[in-house]
Amino acid sequence: MNPRDYLPVTETLSPSNPDEVASCIRHACESSTPLYPIGGGTSLDFGMPPKAEGRGLSLSKLNRVIDYPARDMTVTVEAGVTMKVLAELLAKERQRLPVDVPRADQATIGGVIASNWNGPRRYGESSLRDSVIGIGAVDGRGLPFKGGGRVVKNVAGYDFCKLLTGSLGTLGVVTQVTLRLKPIPEQSALMACSLPDAESAEKLLAALIASQVTPTAIELLAGPEWQTAPVLADLGQSSPSALYLVVGVEGTGLEVESMLRQLSAEWRELGVEAPLVVGEGALLWQRLIEFPQAGESPLVLKASVVPSGVTAMVAAARRVDPDCSIQAHAGNGTVIIQLSRFPTGGLSRALVGNLQPAAAAHHGQLVVLSNPSGTEMTHQSVWGATDSPLALMREVKRRFDPADILNRGRFVV
Repeated sequence: MNPRDYLPVTETLSPSNPDEVASCIRHACESSTPLYPIGGGTSLDFGMPPKAEGRGLSLSKLNRVIDYPARDMTVTVEAGVTMKVLAELLAKERQRLPVDVPRADQATIGGVIASNWNGPRRYGESSLRDSVIGIGAVDGRGLPFKGGGRVVKNVAGYDFCKLLTGSLGTLGVVTQVTLRLKPIPEQSALMACSLPDAESAEKLLAALIASQVTPTAIELLAGPEWQTAPVLADLGQSSPSALYLVVGVEGTGLEVESMLRQLSAEWRELGVEAPLVVGEGALLWQRLIEFPQAGESPLVLKASVVPSGVTAMVAAARRVDPDCSIQAHAGNGTVIIQLSRFPTGGLSRALVGNLQPAAAAHHGQLVVLSNPSGTEMTHQSVWGATDSPLALMREVKRRFDPADILNRGRFVV
């Protein structure tokens, strides 16, 4: 993404260390000039379109590895390190940060934290928020601050790690982060099946709760994007209403083999005739990771509901657009929807009138991940009817960024 296509910036500053970041923010605060932090530029269309002209603040030059004590299973890096570079570094020690991010060659760890991105493996692994154990940032006055530390058992200070994760860069600019790591499993595999309808999918999803199998990922897929996937073609399901259930397992070779055998037996008892171990699992894993930013959908949405509401949310999305493509992280209730066309009745009618109430009915909410047209981007359509304590959020924002210079107007407050 070109930042100028999404942000009203007159120029982009590129500090090369945390002190320069602090200096840039301090000068912006003194002149009340909005600053728009930029990581890899992969999620610049997430959130409200900013209207106040200002400057970009690129973190691309903050790309150093600060400390990697592999035996401690932690790593400390600057915010501009890309997810691909981080993964390659950790792989040398057979370790990983189990967070799946689209366009990993561009996405930076700072940007991923700001947007709180989590992928398919969140079900079996921890969330990104749980993986951040130490953080360094600069607030809206240009004052550096830190939270957490470089060791796993650390309770020092306020929990800035969780506060900044998902704050969209509105409270502070992340400059450095310490992450909790996990070993790379010996083996991973995917088992898939096709299902004729949501009722069948609900039955299999409910059975997974009591299963002896411990999945890493539980993905419920629907729509043209998956019907044309070569790796799912052997399932032979072409009905427009068809759903695919894909379960990922990881562990030692013996553990994976045992779980696949157990899952196949359980599914057959529930009437699945031909569960399939995906022969090209790596390709499907990658497709699952990239889906939220793949293609050229005119509108991408994300619903976060209780897991029992996933199939209902899928049905609601298909009523709005029968040709939409859907990926649901069914184990934790995240449903990503790529519409095939912009709603003919308008964004507000589709979201406020239909999909947001459907999400609320299952104790969740629906937000806009991407709307290239920029049409009807109001707080209500982008963030939904939030029951968050807005007064408290505004006070926190005021304490961290009293001049409101960081990503002005992009978040919920």
